[in-house]
Amino acid sequence: MKRLLGRLRPHRPAVVFVLVLAATSVVLSVIGPRLLGHATNIIFDGAIGRQLPEGLTKDEAVAALRADGQSQFADMVSGMNVVPGVGIDFSAIGQVLALVLALYVTSSMVSWAAAYMLNKIVQGVVRQLRNDVERKIHRLPLRYFDSNSRGDLLSRVTNDIDNISQSLQQTLSQLVIAVLSVIGILAMMISISPLLALIAVLTVPLSALVGAQIAKRSKPHFAMVWKTTGELNGQVEESLTGHQLVTAYGRHREVEAAFQEKNEQLYRSGFKAQFISGTVMPTIMFLGNLNYVAIAVIGGMRVASGTMTLGDVQAFIQYSRQFTQPLTQIGSMVNLLQSGIASAERVFAVLDEEEQSQDPEPAATPSQARGRVEFEDVEFSYDKENPLIEGLSLTAEPGQMVAIVGPTGAGKTTLVNLIMRFYEVDGGRITLDGTDISQMTRDDLRSRIGMVLQDTWLFGGTIRDNIAYGHPNATDEQVLEAARMSYVDRFVHMLPDGYDTVIDEEGSNVSAGEKQLITIARAFIAQPSILILDEATSSVDTRTESLVQHATAVLRSDRTSFVIAHRLSTIRDADLIVVMEDGRIVEQGDHEELLERRGAYFELYNSQFAGAVE
Repeated sequence: MKRLLGRLRPHRPAVVFVLVLAATSVVLSVIGPRLLGHATNIIFDGAIGRQLPEGLTKDEAVAALRADGQSQFADMVSGMNVVPGVGIDFSAIGQVLALVLALYVTSSMVSWAAAYMLNKIVQGVVRQLRNDVERKIHRLPLRYFDSNSRGDLLSRVTNDIDNISQSLQQTLSQLVIAVLSVIGILAMMISISPLLALIAVLTVPLSALVGAQIAKRSKPHFAMVWKTTGELNGQVEESLTGHQLVTAYGRHREVEAAFQEKNEQLYRSGFKAQFISGTVMPTIMFLGNLNYVAIAVIGGMRVASGTMTLGDVQAFIQYSRQFTQPLTQIGSMVNLLQSGIASAERVFAVLDEEEQSQDPEPAATPSQARGRVEFEDVEFSYDKENPLIEGLSLTAEPGQMVAIVGPTGAGKTTLVNLIMRFYEVDGGRITLDGTDISQMTRDDLRSRIGMVLQDTWLFGGTIRDNIAYGHPNATDEQVLEAARMSYVDRFVHMLPDGYDTVIDEEGSNVSAGEKQLITIARAFIAQPSILILDEATSSVDTRTESLVQHATAVLRSDRTSFVIAHRLSTIRDADLIVVMEDGRIVEQGDHEELLERRGAYFELYNSQFAGAVE
């Protein structure tokens, strides 16, 4: 909470102004009961004064009452501002009521201005928090996304930040007004009767103790609520993304059972959190009612004894009710505060994650964009205790097509991830045109590389926009050229709006092969020095695959390309074939050379083309 409130620091002048407005509103509002008490005194004094003989002074009237045996009545009159024989002064009452009305109207307007300013401050803080989280996500290493649920991260960025916004919005303004009201009302109560003020204050530490104990018990449950919400979002996102697969395998019951389990866990955590925190308000109200009874009894006795006026007791009772009201409000805000704090912890956990290393300053840049890539004794592991790549050395000359083959888990995709600096090497180095890529900025490095993955990704927008994503400043002619080279142009004219056809975020209105061609066109238009194809043709038919191979051959001219392939038919023409097993290069050479060796590549090839080899 301290850290969350610390984000108000840049808005300090505005916060001070809000506090001034809130204090002004509170001062104006707390004066009201005292003035109303004065109006009550005018009425009561007039009513009693009319009963006393006209022409006497107050002291003479009191003495006459004592002589008549009405000592208690005499004590009460002695403490009043009566004029014997004079009735109620309605003119004075009208003035007091007009003044009270003006105070309350002004107080409401000032309070509205304070709430408006505070709303602006809170929304500014939340906007900055969203910006910080968005920027943080782009600075996180790929390792973080590989080890955390996307649904949970999405829940932190959306649900948790929205909850923080609501919590601050609903509690901060009320909290400021409540605290200032307690201070102002307490000051007025002390000015009226220090004894009754002491009685009223006795419930404060007890209320604070009760609230603190309940908040302590409810906080873990609120933390569990938002943790489970993130897990539930992750599960829903996973099941919706794989809905087709779930349907194909008939696993609806298992998915529903898993959802029900998480949903039930969220229900139990939410019920406990809200129930426990919800007991704060009734408890404080009960203590406030006890306080009200004590003040009413003692105040009545003091009026009867003449040590207080009826108007003062009335004002004090109003103050006592107003005094417990802010405390009750604070108690009712405990659940919102606890919920907001639980969400803040989850958001700050993302902001506190270790970021990828900073780009070097000054950064190096290759003097020539030739596309020569060299691995020099590279070592890497996802888990420090289980090395994956050890002492790997490889050179890809400009314009070469380097095919990387091997069994699943051999480290093929890891190799290209290291080229892209999605992960940092643990030892050795990788150079691009003689420059260590760790000394280059990531933006500079990745601007020289075009990458097409097996898993296609299209965003909601037109086909034209999706192709131009690889080169934001591309002209329409460049988009069309990239589309023709990648054979997107062959199918796009059959769509209702051609290149302006809008693709939804899942790309459900185009086939898997068509989506793959669009991503290849995206790489074409970027005109990179290095091209990485990770099973890029796995989703296209054999004829289209042949066409794409011819297109990539044109694209590879004077460019280095790394091709990860399981279908060895796609890499027969590769200049260099690298065979990997367990993170090591076990063979390298061209297609004919590796077949003649009858080693690991021969076995892989034989497993796919046994008939051709025989």
